[in-house]
Amino acid sequence: MKEVIVPFINPDTEFFGALSRKQSLTKLHHGLSSGMATAEPANVSSRSVGSILRSRTVDYDVTNPEAQDSFFVGDLGEVARQHAQWKQLLPRVEPFYAVKCNPDTMVLKTLTSLGTGFDCASKGEIQMALDQGVHPSKIIYANPCKQASHIRFAAATGVRMMTFDNADELRKVKAIHPNAQMILRILTDDSRSICKLGVKFGAPMAAVPHLLKAARELDMDVIGISFHVGSGCFDASAFGEAVMLARKAFDEGKAWGYDFHLLDVGGGFPGNNAPGVSFQQIAAVLGPAIDQHFGPEVRVIAEPGRYYVSSAFTLAVNVIARRVVPRDRKSSAIDESEASAVATRDDHPSYMYYINDGMYGSFNCITFDHAVVTPNVLARSGAFMYKHAIQEAEFPCSVWGPTCDSIDCIGKGFSLPEMQVGDWLHFDNMGAYTMCAASQFNGFKKSPVVYTNTELVEPGH
Repeated sequence: MKEVIVPFINPDTEFFGALSRKQSLTKLHHGLSSGMATAEPANVSSRSVGSILRSRTVDYDVTNPEAQDSFFVGDLGEVARQHAQWKQLLPRVEPFYAVKCNPDTMVLKTLTSLGTGFDCASKGEIQMALDQGVHPSKIIYANPCKQASHIRFAAATGVRMMTFDNADELRKVKAIHPNAQMILRILTDDSRSICKLGVKFGAPMAAVPHLLKAARELDMDVIGISFHVGSGCFDASAFGEAVMLARKAFDEGKAWGYDFHLLDVGGGFPGNNAPGVSFQQIAAVLGPAIDQHFGPEVRVIAEPGRYYVSSAFTLAVNVIARRVVPRDRKSSAIDESEASAVATRDDHPSYMYYINDGMYGSFNCITFDHAVVTPNVLARSGAFMYKHAIQEAEFPCSVWGPTCDSIDCIGKGFSLPEMQVGDWLHFDNMGAYTMCAASQFNGFKKSPVVYTNTELVEPGH
């Protein structure tokens, strides 16, 4: 079956709740293969990621002018597997996918078919979720500081749940969307996270009584508490401590006549294969903490982003140019004709490899998300090397993006076997905060996505 690079059909939107993994994947199959078609219906391949990579880097049509363009392989089956794991390890917590992390239409359709909610930060993201047929009650407008016209849009489309952390926001929402269901975002310790959000959002516990008093005076409906321990949290205990703070905020709410019934534990959940603390370790702390401090009458939601999509996307890039730099001449390069004279293990050459995606494209995650990326050999001298152990000598190298800006450097401390122009590299775990912030600086197009679903079974197999 041919892989596709276009959006697929609208899936069924039934909520799965406690469905088993097998049932969830069966429903996902139905969602991806039936329903109302888009302008151009398309099927989703069930080929392996490796098979697609091979077909586009080794067994490709050299006359195709786009044959050597960089591209993603997006495995929707991996998204489904992550969802099944979430339901198994945190069955009480409803996931509201953070659209900002990766707003890819196919991902949104897949998650809609699996019954997740959506965490949206703007009018645009709310519209993306609504376009998938998501009910407004399955959307949380989780931006504590919102543009007035965006609040008006939320009101017009029936989106009621939204966060706040200051009195001005309360007054603004009261004037525009008086029927909103407000959720107070409290400040928690995010010192154990890579991306600290507390410098911008979250009300200190000392401010909670004043904000609840203001909400009561405005006759605003405050339904619960939210927090965010920071993105890329590397200490599972941070979640348990935040839950205890939320319990205190719930108790404060009672003092002001509120009966909170929603707890939003935010994001910070790692993706599959991520270094550091694992999702399993976080779930082992978070789940019991919720049960200890909150009864079954409290609805619990979360805002996972990278958890769902990081490991679902692999980026393939072509080596479009290179320079050979002797170790004793790091500030200069030599002509290609001299390369053979220095490209030996004893001489320790260093290479500069130029690829066709970079910091202004998918690798913006290095700057904005503090991502650590590693190049891997994909195809070399016509040989497909995906997931193969490297048996040859490796040399120090740097990897650079395609633009004319010297800041467009993916990294300088890598080690790879000698690569030639036309060879391919791949980067794993590239689904989070990559394509969503990519630009087309210097006229370079964003890397397209080839989709597959490794949880599907093709007819006859």
